[in-house]
Amino acid sequence: MKFFALLLAGASLLLPIGAQAQETAPDVLVKNVTNEVLDIIRKDKDIKAGSTKRAIELVEQKVLPHFNFSRMTALAVGKDWRQANPAQQKVLTEEFRELLVRTYSNALIAYKNETVDFRPFKMKPGETDVTVRTQIHQSGGKQPITLDYSLEKNPQGWKVYDVVVGGVSLVTNYRSTFATEVRNGGIDGLIKTLQTKNRSLEAAAK
Repeated sequence: MKFFALLLAGASLLLPIGAQAQETAPDVLVKNVTNEVLDIIRKDKDIKAGSTKRAIELVEQKVLPHFNFSRMTALAVGKDWRQANPAQQKVLTEEFRELLVRTYSNALIAYKNETVDFRPFKMKPGETDVTVRTQIHQSGGKQPITLDYSLEKNPQGWKVYDVVVGGVSLVTNYRSTFATEVRNGGIDGLIKTLQTKNRSLEAAAK
């Protein structure tokens, strides 16, 4: 499956953010670090050869410390999040994080020299919730794909809590599926589904 088909399926180029998040504007972070990650995957022989292990390592190093997975999971689960006890919320967050990591690593492997155009950005003084907009340009004269990042600023700096690909929100896209799972099997049923999916992805990568 091609790179951006994977993104549209439910994950995307999850935004990595540098350690100096408190001191750098969110649009600058998007541009600088996205370019850094793209440069790595263009040059990394193991990723280009299809190494899922190396792709996951890159995600772990560049992405995970800078994502608000707790809020992201809560938004994806929606109103059913309140049904989950703290232990269930912790497991849901861990499993959702694992799902995104594995899907993103597959997207890195499928990367085919697409380019990113960073759109004009404005932020009001003191604003703590912003959207950074980009466009993905594909080869072969295909239409560009919009790829927008929702970020919030907290004491640890700017964190991504949603990604919108081609007008489709990542968390909203998962919400309907998660709601169905909860209706059918409760919170534990959703956890089991995520665990099964992650085991399947892990087995496929071996």
